Amino acid sequence: MRKKLTLTVAGVVLSLMLVFPALGAETIKIGALYNLTGGMSSIDAPALNGAKLQAKLINEKGGLLGKQLEVIGIDTKTDQKAAATGAKKALADDVVAGIGYGDTTFVMAAAPLFQQKGVPFVTSGATHPMLPQWVGDHMFMTPFGDDDQSFAIADYSVNKLGVKNVVVWTDNSMDFTKALSKFYKQRINELGANLVLEDFFMMGDKDFSAQIARLKNASPKADAVFISAIPNEAGLTVKQIREAGLDLPIVSGDGFDTELVTSVPGDKLANDVYFSTHTYREDDRPEVVAFIAAYEKEYGRPPENAFAALGYDAVGLIADAINRAGSTDGKALRDALADTKGFKAVTGEITYSRPSGVPMKGVSIISVHDGKYKVEEVWFPKQ
Repeated sequence: MRKKLTLTVAGVVLSLMLVFPALGAETIKIGALYNLTGGMSSIDAPALNGAKLQAKLINEKGGLLGKQLEVIGIDTKTDQKAAATGAKKALADDVVAGIGYGDTTFVMAAAPLFQQKGVPFVTSGATHPMLPQWVGDHMFMTPFGDDDQSFAIADYSVNKLGVKNVVVWTDNSMDFTKALSKFYKQRINELGANLVLEDFFMMGDKDFSAQIARLKNASPKADAVFISAIPNEAGLTVKQIREAGLDLPIVSGDGFDTELVTSVPGDKLANDVYFSTHTYREDDRPEVVAFIAAYEKEYGRPPENAFAALGYDAVGLIADAINRAGSTDGKALRDALADTKGFKAVTGEITYSRPSGVPMKGVSIISVHDGKYKVEEVWFPKQ
């Protein structure tokens, strides 16, 4: 009797061992590489939340190709080596695609490994327009390129703020920040404005007193300072510039699309800040309204910034391509992504009409006054 019972239990265990891997194989896996700790966490964590929300909503509607969609989040800790390790980990887990990152440097540490395996990678927030060319034909961007967002804020600086003389600060440790400054300087030069001074700092710097001293003494006097920074330095630079008694406009790109711009300096000092970012705030399109409502229901708060919407859109792009391809095969999925036309994303309609895999999208100009955000206008690139 005891022997028979033992054999029965062993049979059940063996059956479970066989069943669970089969169940695991019934999910479609997307590897989500994000810096959930460190200097990029204030934009990458919301992006992962958005990605997971999209997967949950898709699963509630029946999933993809009869299977459930699984987003596997991997924290790469704002470290390039960890980004490469995270990519290898995701690929070893048989993901059909990768998403991730709000910065080009980390994409370049991870995406080439996906390219080598023939697995598509869709960045939710990195904006260097050369990314698809650098990585290869399996690389796609959810956001616009740095050229577009830099041109947008440069146009606003000169045409709306009346800026003639500009000082530019650049985080010299990041590909994204260097590109942003490059395109901003190009545009203001085309518009007839004058670059008075260019200054530099590095990711992780906390004291900007030397840069502020040179800003104060710039000749001719600066009408605005353009700061190309990641979120960790965004709030610090605003705080220290205002504490130094300078009230000139501070302008930037989507690295400033973080609550740190207001929480670090406080509402009193968070004034006359303007940045370009991804379109979705104060937008009444049905996909935007539905996303905000779903995010608030899931997380008990509104989306922290546009990167939450971009993470949501990245998973949506992949899901749309899987449905159209009828397959998760790497080449079939890549081809379907490349053929994306008129995808109604939260952050704007996406069509890969450019051979580079960079969508042409509207760019929002956001102002911050007394700690409150407002959409000033939406800028569109010329065809």
